[in-house]
Amino acid sequence: MLPCGELERPTAIQERRMNKALVILALGLSVSLTAGAQNIYRTTDAQGNVVFTDNPERGGEEVDLKPLTVVPGRSDERAGAPAMIDGGGNGNGGTASANPGQPFMPYDSFGILSPRQEETLPTGAAGNVQVTLGIQPDLREDHRVRLLVDGQVSQTAMHTDTFMLNNLARGEHVLQAELLDASGAVRHRTSPVTLYVQRASVNLPQNPNNPANN
Repeated sequence: MLPCGELERPTAIQERRMNKALVILALGLSVSLTAGAQNIYRTTDAQGNVVFTDNPERGGEEVDLKPLTVVPGRSDERAGAPAMIDGGGNGNGGTASANPGQPFMPYDSFGILSPRQEETLPTGAAGNVQVTLGIQPDLREDHRVRLLVDGQVSQTAMHTDTFMLNNLARGEHVLQAELLDASGAVRHRTSPVTLYVQRASVNLPQNPNNPANN
C-alpha cells in the first residue's frame, strides 16, 4: 500500500494506453481546438487512469498538441489541359497556326521569292514579270495558289508556284499570293511585295500606243 495521497505509477501497458488515447483525442479534437483555441489538460484519477479534459479547474498538466499536417488531395493534372485543335483538313493532324503571318501546317514557308521587295521593272520589260513563290515542302496535290495584284485576283487558283504577269501599267503595284486548301478556303496569304514598273510614255512618237500615230 502506498501512503495516502500518493498515486501508483502507471505500468507500461497503461503508458501505451495513455499514448494511444492521447493520439485519438488529438485527432478527434484537432478541428475544434483550432477553431476555439482551447487547451487540453491531462490528469490521473485515484485508480491511475489518465483523464483528458478541457476544464482547467480540474487541474492537471497542460498537453501540448501539435497541429496536424493536412495534405490536399491531388487533382488530375490533365483535367484543365487544353484540347488539341485539329488542323482543319490538312490531312496530317497538325494544328492551324494561331500567329498571323505564319503558314499553316503542313507548310514551313510560303512567300514570294521574286520579284524582290521594292524591285523596279525596267522599261524594256514592257510591264511583263514572272512571279515565283517559295513553298516548302512542295505544294500538295489538293492545294492551289492564286495571285493578287493591288488586292485584286489577277489569276485564278492553280497548282503552281510560278505566275506570269503581262503588260502591267506604269507605277507602283503590290503583289500577294494566297494559298487555298482542298475546299477552296484561303488558309494563308504571303507578305505583300511592292513592285515599281517603268513604262515608256504613251506620248513618245515611237510608242505604238501613241494616239498621234493612229
